[in-house]
Amino acid sequence: FESHSHYDDPAFDHDRDELLLNMEENGVGHIICAAANFDDTDRIIELTRKYPFCHLTLGVHPNYALQLTPDNRIRLEQLIKSEKPCAIGEIGLDYHYDEPDPKDQREAFIYQLKLAEHYDLPVIIHSRDAAEETLEIMKEYGPSRKGVIHCFSSSYELAKEYASMGYYIGIGGVVTFKNGRKLREIAEKLPLEHILLETDCPYLAPVPHRGERNSSLYLPLIAQEIANIKGISYEEVVSVTEANGLRLFGVK
Repeated sequence: FESHSHYDDPAFDHDRDELLLNMEENGVGHIICAAANFDDTDRIIELTRKYPFCHLTLGVHPNYALQLTPDNRIRLEQLIKSEKPCAIGEIGLDYHYDEPDPKDQREAFIYQLKLAEHYDLPVIIHSRDAAEETLEIMKEYGPSRKGVIHCFSSSYELAKEYASMGYYIGIGGVVTFKNGRKLREIAEKLPLEHILLETDCPYLAPVPHRGERNSSLYLPLIAQEIANIKGISYEEVVSVTEANGLRLFGVK
């Protein structure tokens, strides 16, 4: 179960169909296609209509918070009603760069969390250099359907707190990196019932493909690394994380 991908990205323009047509025979059963901004929305909708195993999310990434104009908020709600996404995301906070202003990011984040609650949808959370504030907002506005903290990069203690709140932790290729010590600790200590597999493709390809274009075909490398860290079977990792994804996103 691929819980986070970006197959609308131009990195896939030359072989997108060929790649996706190979997923089933390579054991990838479900792919969550995460939205980031309004510019990509039509492409993602088209993609998820074409491939039934690809599942739509709708939302605006914090780097594009200023896109949430009054008109686009109306459009987003209309799309939620008409397209029936499986989640709102990816949304959150990203303070790595100076723009957009944190105030605008927070307002966009809270607005979309309220949307998720209103439409009874889970959320996909992006948090970069904003761990404490993200947690604070999630405690106050997190939807009852919960969600996943995608591409988790904080401490085990924070992962444990999110898990206690009912959220899943998204683990991707970084768990295979030599400098991925924090994520490896989380993979070791956090119960498998709180973990989702993700690639965030085309980004963050696992070893031995680090630096290359990533894809869901590399999910087995992530699953195997988690199995090695936990001292359990690859099959158990795949089975439990798939059940987690099906439960959270409600897809078939």
